[in-house]
Amino acid sequence: MTRIKRGYVARRRRTKMRSFVSTFQGAHSKITRTITQQKIRAWFSAHRDRGRQKRDFRRLWITRINAVIRAIRVSYSYSKFIHDLHKKQLLLNRKIIAQIGISNQNLLYMISNEIIK
Repeated sequence: MTRIKRGYVARRRRTKMRSFVSTFQGAHSKITRTITQQKIRAWFSAHRDRGRQKRDFRRLWITRINAVIRAIRVSYSYSKFIHDLHKKQLLLNRKIIAQIGISNQNLLYMISNEIIK
């Protein structure tokens, strides 16, 4: 019987998988079975943490806005500020308000004074 040389499809697939997990440690980047398991686990974690990242940033922006608002005015809270923003139909998202609060507190003070009037 003559020798049959296998194709390159499987080898190409495995090298593509290895390039994905090349930074993983130990057997997670060397053995094909654990490579596939770790790849699936990494995809799962990435999918889960995309939603978590959105939540975490929203919490950070809210905390920053609340800190700046309470520093500007004594008895004024984040929830009252957002409520007054919506009443005046000023559509500024929390990310922009947090950036304004960090970079230019006087502008946020002016915005809060305009809202209260």
